[in-house]
Amino acid sequence: SINSKLLTFIAKQGIIMHFFNYYGYYTGTFYPKETLVSGSLLVNQVEHYVDKEKRIFLAKAFVSSTIINHVRILEHYRKHSKEVSETMDKLEALIPNLSGCNTIQETMSIEGNAWNLYYNSYGEIIRGDFSFESRTRRPPSNEINCLISFLNSLLYTTTLSEIYHTQLNPTISYLHEPFERRFSLALDMSEMFKPLIVQRAMLKLVNKMEIKEHHFRKDVKGCMLNEEGRKIVLKEFDDRLKLTVE
Repeated sequence: SINSKLLTFIAKQGIIMHFFNYYGYYTGTFYPKETLVSGSLLVNQVEHYVDKEKRIFLAKAFVSSTIINHVRILEHYRKHSKEVSETMDKLEALIPNLSGCNTIQETMSIEGNAWNLYYNSYGEIIRGDFSFESRTRRPPSNEINCLISFLNSLLYTTTLSEIYHTQLNPTISYLHEPFERRFSLALDMSEMFKPLIVQRAMLKLVNKMEIKEHHFRKDVKGCMLNEEGRKIVLKEFDDRLKLTVE
């Protein structure tokens, strides 16, 4: 149970609490009063959003990092598949194209193309009984989409928690538009880590058959993890965050 005493306690400790609904969807965050504030950093953050050149520089950096990490994931499967090797070449060819982007929309278009290329390689890198045709959300249409959506939510909330412990303002972003009612800087920064954390976690769970069909529910609209399935995914996500990469 949750009461005001608990919320007061975790706020004093600087702990963010994230909420997920019955189906595993992220619904919101208890965001304690910020103690790490910096007026000069806030001014610089806004300046880098307002200045077109500075904003697009950062946006391109997020996208190029994401593409590079796509390639790192596929490298593991390159020897066994000509198609994967060709996909890697296509992804690497997108990075120079970023230099010709003059708008955020053009930059996000390249990001979308990169994800489509990566998803098209699933037929070569996913083993086991699960199939994938296309990326679907709200609700995810099958087991793979379900795992990706749930892990993406976990990564978003983890990124937001890390931003909270800096002087950065989480509502001012550069790749995604800073709309109301969302912490869009967490969307920007989590994008780079989706291949390394979300995709690797999903591939390990599926290819090593640690997650199976009985860990999902299909009695609701779409596909959802059941309680046992969520525990397995949460453990893998937590273990991956504890890894040290040099």
